[in-house]
This record gives sequence, structure tokens and C-alpha cells, in this order.
Amino acid sequence: MSEYVTRPKRENELWLTEYSTDNLKLSMRVKDLIHTEKTPYQELLIADTYEYGRTLMLDGAYQLTERDEFTYSEMMSHIPLCAHPDPKNVMIVGGGDGAIMREVLKHSCVRKCTLIDIDERVIESSKKFMPFAGCSFSDSRADVKCMDAMKYIRETDERYDVVIIDSTDPVDFAAGLFQAGFYEDVKRVMTDSAMLTELTESPFTDTDLMTQAIREMRKVFPCVKMYWGVVPTYPSGMWTYGLASMRESSCEPVRSVAPTRYYTNDIHRASFILPPFLEELIR
Repeated sequence: MSEYVTRPKRENELWLTEYSTDNLKLSMRVKDLIHTEKTPYQELLIADTYEYGRTLMLDGAYQLTERDEFTYSEMMSHIPLCAHPDPKNVMIVGGGDGAIMREVLKHSCVRKCTLIDIDERVIESSKKFMPFAGCSFSDSRADVKCMDAMKYIRETDERYDVVIIDSTDPVDFAAGLFQAGFYEDVKRVMTDSAMLTELTESPFTDTDLMTQAIREMRKVFPCVKMYWGVVPTYPSGMWTYGLASMRESSCEPVRSVAPTRYYTNDIHRASFILPPFLEELIR
């Protein structure tokens, strides 16, 4: 749950707090509380903060901020899209704020991007209150489905070149998204040359979850690699990603993309160079 603390030091001393662990939290001073609601699935909050601009929280956890979301959105999307030889059909699981779809649709080779998010209120709130993220929903190549992604994946006849799993924390309705069974279902809808990217959390605050995700991917896919980057408002600031492919791949970029603020082809290559402690954790 998010926390609101009022203190007498200044006017408008309202703070937004995420409890990352039992012993760690991150707080931002709020300029304006823009929107709150209890959706059928989670608590949704959008605030304007002094330090990071407009900020989306779900169930008390930061999802994105106006100031730093590009560091995450670009690495989730451009790594697999720039490494794939010809990505035409892309699926995003989650990502209802629209920021990753915005980045995916920068690639002219993409003919369709299907985004599946169970919570329609996240999508509508992003369109209304966070247009910097939700600007891509009107693109003719955007195919938005408000439903259970696991149900869609089990039933669809579509096949995808790139799958991006941008889930919330793996609890409640998202609990199955870090398990081998889910990866088996996703594998069925992937083309022979397809790539899958999934957030694998922080090596400092979510060590067990990170190693579990990589271990479960390795049960299903012949090639699994980890890469990493920086997201200042995510727990610890260091964030990891799992990249799985249907066949052995160098993961080298074969195309560039613009405009970007974080991703480059050089960053792409460097992100797969893991510090020794991280190599040891996933060995």
C-alpha cells in the first residue's frame, strides 16, 4: 500500500511511498494528487511529483514515472526488436500504460503490436492522464485487448516474432507469469525465430525471484540470456531482464532505432556484459 505522510516542515508536505522490502522504501514528494481509484483488479494512483513528474502506482508499487520511464521502456522493447532479423508481429503482456508499445511502434518493420492487459482502467487512465506514455494506443498498428493474457495465449491462433512480458509483481492475477508452464504456453505462439523478453527484477531486492525466472525460462527455451540496465525509481535502481529465444542467437543488434534517450546499439551490446556477482547468481 502507498503511504501518505503529512509533516509541518513545508506547505504541501504530501509524500508517496513504496515499500520495496520490509526494510527499504522509496518516497517522493507530491505536487498534486491527480487520480485514484480501486479497479476490479488493483489500486491505481496517478500523482504529479516534484522530483519525477507524473507517476503511476499500482497496489502501492511504482510502475513508471514521467522522468525515467524511458530507461525501462526502451530496454524492454528495443533489445529484442533490434536483435530480431525481421519482427513483424509483436505481443506485449501487460504494459497497459502504453510506454512499451510506444517504443515498439518506432520500428517501421512492425506491422501489428498486440497489447493484452487485464485492467482496462490502467489503459484509459494512461490515455487521459499520462499522454507521454499512452500516446500510442491510437496507432493503426495497435491491437489492444483487455483480458486475461494467459487465457488469450492458450486460445489464440496468432504467431509472434517478439513477445514482451511487462507484468506487475508476480502476485494475485500475475502470479503465473514467472513459471515454466506459462513459458510453455508462450512458446506455442512464438515463431521459429522468435524472441521473448521479460523483466526479472532487481538482483538486490528480488534475488530469489530473479533467479527463479531465469531458471524457469531455461526449462523451456534453448537459449536464455540476461541483460541489465538502470531504472532509478525501481528497487535498488539496478534492473535485470531475461531474453529467451527459440534457437541459439548472438543477440547482436542488426538494426538501429530513433529517436531514443537511453538505448543505443552500443548500450545494447554492453547490457549483456554482467558483473561477476550477477553471473554467479544465475549460473
